[in-house]
Amino acid sequence: MLDVLVITAHQCLFEGKANQVILPGESGVFEVLRFHRPIISTLLAGYIVIDDQTISIERGVAKVERNAVTLIVDPTDEVSGG
Repeated sequence: MLDVLVITAHQCLFEGKANQVILPGESGVFEVLRFHRPIISTLLAGYIVIDDQTISIERGVAKVERNAVTLIVDPTDEVSGG
């Protein structure tokens, strides 16, 4: 499992465990699974998918390291579950 944290300047949007995270990276959409290579990436407007939850973002930054995914984002108003 991945430890996932998604925060904005004002609140925590998600904190918990996940099997996969799909991110709108600067070089294209990419998936993070367990044992993903460490990476820092800028995020473009699009959707973060954490298992079955979707978070719409304007932009952000992702850090993946040791089965932990930390995302600092500027969200849009859309947040939906499963």
